[in-house]
Amino acid sequence: MKYCKRCVFPDTKPDLLIDAEGVCNACRSYEKRKEVDWTARRSELEQILKRYSSRDGTHWDCIVPVSGGKDSTSQVLRLLGMGMNPLCVTATTCHLSDIGRRNIENLKRLGVDHIDFSPNPVVRRKLNRIGLTQVGDISWPEHVGIFTIPVRVAVEMNVPLLVWGENSQNEYGGPAAASESNVLTRRWLEEFGGLLGLRVTDLVGVDGIRRKDLIPYTYPSDEELARVGVTGIFLGYYLPWDGSANALFAQAHGLETLDTCIEGSIVNYENLDNHQTGIHDYFKYLKFGFGRATDLASVHLRRGRLTRAEAVSMVGLHDGKFPWTYLHKPIQEILDPLDLPIEEFIKLCDRFTNKKLFVTDPRGNLVKDRHGNLTKLVALE
Repeated sequence: MKYCKRCVFPDTKPDLLIDAEGVCNACRSYEKRKEVDWTARRSELEQILKRYSSRDGTHWDCIVPVSGGKDSTSQVLRLLGMGMNPLCVTATTCHLSDIGRRNIENLKRLGVDHIDFSPNPVVRRKLNRIGLTQVGDISWPEHVGIFTIPVRVAVEMNVPLLVWGENSQNEYGGPAAASESNVLTRRWLEEFGGLLGLRVTDLVGVDGIRRKDLIPYTYPSDEELARVGVTGIFLGYYLPWDGSANALFAQAHGLETLDTCIEGSIVNYENLDNHQTGIHDYFKYLKFGFGRATDLASVHLRRGRLTRAEAVSMVGLHDGKFPWTYLHKPIQEILDPLDLPIEEFIKLCDRFTNKKLFVTDPRGNLVKDRHGNLTKLVALE
């Protein structure tokens, strides 16, 4: 395992490349922001919004996928400030927290029309368990649904423009063509949208799941998209994207955050809506040797808010801890709907752990401390 010399990303991160100078492509992408003419980009955005806005006021101007969190709240605020009339669409999260619900209600109070789409919970539980046991991602159906459900609504409501937030390939590292893109396409979804090699069509017949059960997770056909003229743009391509600034902006307009850092994180203002997120982030750590604290420390480090030594210290304190609680909910309460005892969950964790990254005993068994935490073979320095 090798780490970027500027941020704290490891080379085990999917789609991350570290160049001959020891700098990762996420840091290189951020470098290029200095060369961007943001005034011209904003003008380009204004022209796009003008082109798609309903001229007679009989229809919505665009669709904004929203969770009620810091980014989607700030997206809505910015679009309202630019004179748009958005239809906001929430693909309901898997295990919604109380603070998550309050933040969705706060977003609605900004003055927007809103659709809260809740997929069949019986099917959802099956998909959560399949995602966790087959590809090591309890949030697999959520990560698919947040990209498919708003697009299906766009087709059904005949609203061609979708406005997404950040392009994660630009913020967190990825292929150059994808990181510089301003449009979310079917190809982007299939490559970067969280499918993890598990196709939606593969699920028909598994645990009694039928094709019609998978409608919310199925991207519309090319014919349907063409009929409506659906296109999805990344707002982060046109406006400088900064999650921390988004949080401040959203908090000033009613976003609720926690009093302390979220478990496994170094901030108190993101991933507030889903109790399953702790498990999702932990499996990322088991597979690749880094978690959400690394993501966030790297973002703040690039913006000059942390020194590298400070980032290393924070990652050491918060990354990769076994998720006994997340948003103050015991893990067994999160596993109960999946009929998954903690003992079986721990075995799953071990199965998905990349043993090349962590300390093992002479028999090849993972070495854990009394809290169930692992030790990396190559420490971040």
